[in-house]
Amino acid sequence: MSKKAKEKKKIGAGKIILRILGALLALVLLTLFVIPLTETGDRSAVEGSADWMAALDDGTPLDAIVIPGTHDSGTQYVQLAFFSKCQALNIGEQLEAGFRYLDIRLAVDGDGMKLMHGFTNCRTGAMPWASNLSLDLVLEDCYAFLDAHPTETVLFVVKQEHGDESVAQFQQVLNGYIQKSPEHWLLTDTIPSLGEARGRLVLLRRYEDEAGLGAEAGIPLLWANQNGYDDFSLNTAREDNGSCTLWVQDRYEYPAEEKWTSFTTGLREAPTGDGNIAIHFLSTKGTAKFGHPYGFARDLNPRLTELDGLSGWIVVDFGSAPLAAHIYQANFR
Repeated sequence: MSKKAKEKKKIGAGKIILRILGALLALVLLTLFVIPLTETGDRSAVEGSADWMAALDDGTPLDAIVIPGTHDSGTQYVQLAFFSKCQALNIGEQLEAGFRYLDIRLAVDGDGMKLMHGFTNCRTGAMPWASNLSLDLVLEDCYAFLDAHPTETVLFVVKQEHGDESVAQFQQVLNGYIQKSPEHWLLTDTIPSLGEARGRLVLLRRYEDEAGLGAEAGIPLLWANQNGYDDFSLNTAREDNGSCTLWVQDRYEYPAEEKWTSFTTGLREAPTGDGNIAIHFLSTKGTAKFGHPYGFARDLNPRLTELDGLSGWIVVDFGSAPLAAHIYQANFR
């Protein structure tokens, strides 16, 4: 082969490689950024969803109420959205839709705090230049909602998601936020009645009280990590949390069928009320290292809308007003 022919062949091979790399890049961009923008879920409204707790008696303890919740509540816009996005509504919209349990994953960010999902940052918009979703913005939405709907309460369930700070340091930063608007918070380490909690955020914590804040640290909500999928027979775990007994099913690496079995089994077996808190997660990412929550929610959420006999606090991915209504209406059936 002549030198010219070899050079021509080399150039041709280079063009093929560039085309392959371009196609791979387009596929990555499509997967990570474009597809998640289409995963909007059901955005229809349900009348009365913003004030559904008004019909409940003041004396009802929160552990006896069937409460709809959202998993990774701040992930409407999040980095690596194909793998990390769990909600199509922002937190203000979730509250208006009827959700009263917020799963808030926080990391210290300078002098403030930001929401995260694993190592990915939750953002304020879909564009790459959007800023991180700060705790300030989330609390503004929560305070505005409760001011407008004083019959309601919001379970503000906090987990330290990322960062090198100790739990005690994390608590002190969070407490600084709370002390800016203490009238919006109910700080207690025991389960309150709805009457005590109306119009306020109830702090629940997924970490030990290393700062020694006592009742001001919030209600302990501690459970062992339920990852791992080598045994699909596991369902609800019982955890002693001191002031309450926690029954929780959070098998987030189960395939859809096994997840549905563990979810419905937990509904049948976990007690509620009288100091028993039952939390049933319908969210899962499947057995892959990096799953696609939307795909599982699209399968599992419609099953939930057909299911009766709901109890406890039910936490979902890609929550909608019709789904929340189906859950909270169990209190009135």
